[in-house]
Amino acid sequence: MKTRPIHTILIANRGEIASRIIRTCRKLGIKSISIYSESDKNSLFVKEADSAVYLGKRTTTSSYLNMEKIITIAQQQQADAIHPGYGFLSENAGFATQCAEAGLIFIGPNSKAIEAMGSKSNAKEIMKEGGVPIIPGYQGDDQSTERLIKEAAMIGFPLLLKASAGGGGKGMRIVHHQKNLATSIESAKREAQSAFGNDEVIIEKYIEKGRHIEFQIFGDQHGNAIHLLERECTIQRRYQKVMEESPSPVLNEAIRLQMGEAAVKAAKALNYDNAGTVEFIFDDESNTFYFLEVNTRLQVEHPVTEEITGLDLVELQIEVAEGNPLSIKQSDVKRNGYAVEARLYAEDASNSFMPASGTIHHWKTPTVDGLRVETSVQSGSEISIYYDPMIAKLIVWGRNRATAHRKMAYVLRQLKCQGLTTNQDFLLHLFGQEAILQGNYDTQYVENHLDLKTLRVKTPKQKALVLIASMLEGWNQRSNQRTALRSIPSGWRNNPYVPQQISYLWHSKANDKVDVFYTVSAKSSFNITISETTYQVNLVSIDTPNIVFTVDGAQYKATVVKQGKQHFIHLPETGNCSIIECERFPSKIKEKTEGGYQAPMPSQIVKILVKTGQDVKAEDPLIVISSMKMENTIVAEKDGKIKEIYAAEGQNVKAGFILLEMNK
Repeated sequence: MKTRPIHTILIANRGEIASRIIRTCRKLGIKSISIYSESDKNSLFVKEADSAVYLGKRTTTSSYLNMEKIITIAQQQQADAIHPGYGFLSENAGFATQCAEAGLIFIGPNSKAIEAMGSKSNAKEIMKEGGVPIIPGYQGDDQSTERLIKEAAMIGFPLLLKASAGGGGKGMRIVHHQKNLATSIESAKREAQSAFGNDEVIIEKYIEKGRHIEFQIFGDQHGNAIHLLERECTIQRRYQKVMEESPSPVLNEAIRLQMGEAAVKAAKALNYDNAGTVEFIFDDESNTFYFLEVNTRLQVEHPVTEEITGLDLVELQIEVAEGNPLSIKQSDVKRNGYAVEARLYAEDASNSFMPASGTIHHWKTPTVDGLRVETSVQSGSEISIYYDPMIAKLIVWGRNRATAHRKMAYVLRQLKCQGLTTNQDFLLHLFGQEAILQGNYDTQYVENHLDLKTLRVKTPKQKALVLIASMLEGWNQRSNQRTALRSIPSGWRNNPYVPQQISYLWHSKANDKVDVFYTVSAKSSFNITISETTYQVNLVSIDTPNIVFTVDGAQYKATVVKQGKQHFIHLPETGNCSIIECERFPSKIKEKTEGGYQAPMPSQIVKILVKTGQDVKAEDPLIVISSMKMENTIVAEKDGKIKEIYAAEGQNVKAGFILLEMNK
């Protein structure tokens, strides 16, 4: 077979995966071309590429899903190939075909393999014929709500609705009761249509006590196929992975061999010729496993495999896309040590993992041996409502599992991502769980074993450290701004018994006001009282935004970033916290509308499920909203009657917008 060298690659994606591909292109001497939407024009991946071309407006249909425009740009820029990354068009067989017709190499599997696995229902049939065990369910052409409800009744509850054409948790719903089925089907189909352009769903029996284990596969155009070991991806939230590790803590060598062989069989049955993943659900009590799906693309968690094998999977993708045979055999694949990945998201874990948006005012990662950070953010980056809220992937390699987990916990304590709500506290809490350290968990571990409401709760000492850091930063700033009597410390009083006072709203909550009283006993030496506890504090050094200070003789290091009256403070002992400095003569704080339901984030109104005057019961669905390609349903907190509806379907609203009011 004649090979075709690749000299220029257009990257049909954004964010951290675009940055990741650019890095390998640079290593191989291949020119990289980024494309970007209006929201991404100042993003890091745009600056990193050898060249960049404007693609379209913020919406995905106008930009990263616009196949014709992407191909046109690739031709105009004289690219040899297109790398789709993951998500967007990476598993679109039509796009792969159009690339080939335009004379462009699609860096992924052939379109027939994508098409065969692009439908989860078709994939299950192929695997069933190949003797791979599959989960009981329905994957039929009749997609009417009536037929799906009928099939669901025969399968039994709980069950899982899944978008047939995609992954990543989009179009996925766990349904426990018949009464929620119709609404869940309609919501899953809408979300699937929005994310993948196809609203087909399949139904599967939901295995509550299972583990999610996947095998990385690789094939070439010469009929060769291998696997590159497994990744355990059991810990999930909102049906998306948040932690991946390899090797799996539960697989013995016999089961690992069986699953690896099944993965390679699947690859060969598809004439698979690039990177992919065969996913299984595994019951560690019976040591049985079932086929879930084949992801015909590079996975988000591919760095885990790279860290334990020493391979560059993007480089392998490019080599086989050029027509070269695989440069490694199955016997060449060796494991070295252990790797774990955690996904840092812009989301509020204490509020059902609601996506967040905003500006990262300060971004700094620690220096740790074995740490790898995959991201495309920097200080000043915007996290938009239009795309997935993942900020970064944190990957840690260690000689063994205990070492890597310990390193990851350290990384999460030291990481500074200030300016918006993230899941950093959740991840740190997760890596502190004994069950996680022992590898004793299932796909429902987060939901069933973690009290997420307490994630943002701090001890009195932690609160004090945050408030002291903010107070010291403000004191130093005022000291530097003074032009008169500079020899007298800022905050000095001729009556030493009258301290200065500054007040803050903890976590920006109007009902959690904290007063801080302080006196300056000498230059950079303070007596600070918070909630009737007095601390002896010394300011050691300050190099904005970093502050070093002592409290009762113990030294602490903080980072304080201010945006007006809002202060973002990080200490390893507290994580990232947000407080608001109160005005000296504050205006009255606006109360939440009585009986009002607010938009929890910037979002679009997808569907209004109630009418004015309608009686509703607690837990009844009220409004469906969409943000960052995920739908969320606002439900009634208690019984009542709809008083007024302020939102309209299709409307874009800001966080805090009053959607509707209810009477008692």
